Amino acid sequence: MKVTTRLVSMTSVTVLTAGALSLAQQEGVTSGAFQFSPLPVSAACVPGGAGTFPAEQPFLLPEGFVQTVVAREGDGGTIDNWDMHTLNETGPQAGRFLFHSHEVLTNGMVSVTDLSTGQTRVLAQRLYWDRLDGLVWTPWGTLLTGEEMRPERQPSVQDPRVPQAQAGLMYELDPVTGEDVPLPALGAKAHEGMRIDPQGNVYGISETAPSTIINGVRRPGGYIFKFVPDRRGDLSSGQLYALRVTGPVGDRTGEAVWIALDREAVQIDADAAATAAGATGYARPEDVELATSTGNNRGGAGILYVAVTDEHRVLRIDLREPQGTSAHATAFVSDYVRRGLNAPADFTNPDNLALDRNGNLYIAEDTATPPGMDVWVAVAGSDAELGAARTVRFASLTDCSAEVSGLYFDQTGTGLYVHALHRTGQDLSVMITRDRRE
Repeated sequence: MKVTTRLVSMTSVTVLTAGALSLAQQEGVTSGAFQFSPLPVSAACVPGGAGTFPAEQPFLLPEGFVQTVVAREGDGGTIDNWDMHTLNETGPQAGRFLFHSHEVLTNGMVSVTDLSTGQTRVLAQRLYWDRLDGLVWTPWGTLLTGEEMRPERQPSVQDPRVPQAQAGLMYELDPVTGEDVPLPALGAKAHEGMRIDPQGNVYGISETAPSTIINGVRRPGGYIFKFVPDRRGDLSSGQLYALRVTGPVGDRTGEAVWIALDREAVQIDADAAATAAGATGYARPEDVELATSTGNNRGGAGILYVAVTDEHRVLRIDLREPQGTSAHATAFVSDYVRRGLNAPADFTNPDNLALDRNGNLYIAEDTATPPGMDVWVAVAGSDAELGAARTVRFASLTDCSAEVSGLYFDQTGTGLYVHALHRTGQDLSVMITRDRRE
């Protein structure tokens, strides 16, 4: 379905732009549908952001772009903390339904917006879901979502089907009925970003800093994981691996291997299992991205990007086995984006990621204080370059209290979905597109 069709039942808003830019800044820096002139500075944020209902304008955008509110907190009984997005990427009516995870502390929710009718409804809500975060469409037509909860945290309500786990589970959902199945084999950990390669392997992280202290004990974590199912499309059993850098050439970059973790131990605490196996830790990895049906990359599905929030960098991991083998053994880790290397000093705390159709990586910030909740773009370099050519600012939140979350391109590559999370008033789901009136 084309984006123009989707806009019929939504509330469009007028673009808020950065004003006049220099001639150098007027030049588009990316190829494809989202050519833009970078914003020189972050938005001067105000409580509640620019605009009022129904004409919310949460983002400062480059010249020639508009933002459209597709759903808001409260629609169809939805709750707070709108986090990740995904579309139904395959199957009947592909691209019609936009799903949202809600990262509330208890009684979590997944909601869905019908982009044809504009109606939003609750798909599923469970008392035992705590802080649902990551959300991804599987190649076999289901949804995966995960709890961003450390395993030692006691859940408000225990899922009776998984008595050995304390918290931090992943779930598979039927996108029509909302029926859910727990997936402890993927590990009990603080899940956030997750992606699936063509072979059906699931990549993810534990959103933990190795220096985290809980109950007086230093908490292990901050690992990068790969799950290889015993049978493609069946995530009930399989082998969970953690990444370990073995030939360092810099700050935890270089030659790496995937080390197999104990299958029983990961269902209780995947971080502890990864620590025992000698995995390489990073300070709060959050989102992951690879080439999917909604994005592209010169390395195809053989390149995995990982945002490491507290280290102000995005890793590039060459998976080395894009076609899959029985070993699932090696990788090469490098810095794709790093503050002070190919990103400016005000590039801070990268979080959510999204690839466009031309290999440019969109990066949302999760900073401690405003202003600076921005969306950056790591501009794709040449085939031979391990790092991005440069990193430029695409959009900036105007609400001092809000956070950018859920970056996600539609299948045409002409619409970028993003949530305005923790916003003063209602959280919003927004689609950013070129202004077709030009």
